[in-house]
Amino acid sequence: MRVLIVTAVPAERDAVVRGIAATAPEVAELPVPGGVIHRLSPVPPTGRPLTVDVLAAGVGPAAAAAGTAAALTAAAVARTPYDLAVSAGIGGGFTATPPTTAAPATTPPTTAAPTSPAPTTTRPGSAAARLGSVVVADAIVAADLGAETPDGFAAVTDLGFGTVEHLPPAPLVAAVAEATDAVRGTVLTVSTVTGSAERAAELLRRHPHAVAEAMEGFGVAEAAAAQAVPALEVRTVSNAVGPRDRAAWRIGEAMEALTSAFATIAPLLGTWTFDPEGTRQ
Repeated sequence: MRVLIVTAVPAERDAVVRGIAATAPEVAELPVPGGVIHRLSPVPPTGRPLTVDVLAAGVGPAAAAAGTAAALTAAAVARTPYDLAVSAGIGGGFTATPPTTAAPATTPPTTAAPTSPAPTTTRPGSAAARLGSVVVADAIVAADLGAETPDGFAAVTDLGFGTVEHLPPAPLVAAVAEATDAVRGTVLTVSTVTGSAERAAELLRRHPHAVAEAMEGFGVAEAAAAQAVPALEVRTVSNAVGPRDRAAWRIGEAMEALTSAFATIAPLLGTWTFDPEGTRQ
């Protein structure tokens, strides 16, 4: 089993490496196009070989996609392809449903505004993420890939091309979430981090099962899909999605939670193999 874990920045990479190194020493640092891979070989419970490579590819979906594609391609050319790609790091959590807001001014008067639920602490089908909690994506969605129209935002799929969603293997999502006591739901990939209650409310209106937002998951998943490699996204929550309040951020706690999560996840990954559709065998 060979796993590629992609983070945005070195601090996230190091947090992941610390977690995995709790059960296995780091083997090597290997230069690859655009960065350095930290390679570890934890021993899974089954005793089957497991190699985990951790790469800090850069911030944003483009950097994540480029770094992931380069690493996947290099491994495939060397005839040591990866079985799984994981987007990992910290992110913003939808810690509660923001108050209902009025429909955008661009909505035509003749078009009824979508019905929004009354303000609550959770959303239908999704548990609210807490600061420091682990989030596992059951859907990885590009939330701002599309176009503004007179009727509001339209995803590229509404325009008739592209994709905005990748679905990680459901059994693996369930196993990782159970092992780490994680919140499961949609993790949104954005190129611009949310900084207002209005945008947070709009994202939840369009993606009612969203539990977190980050900037790299869709890039990792898109690159992995191009090479038929299953993808997973694991985040720990450092701040609430909405108005930027740096004093309320808990980056240190989120990094510690990321380390703890991957100390649990790494042995679990060693018990999995995947068929071409990404389901467990």
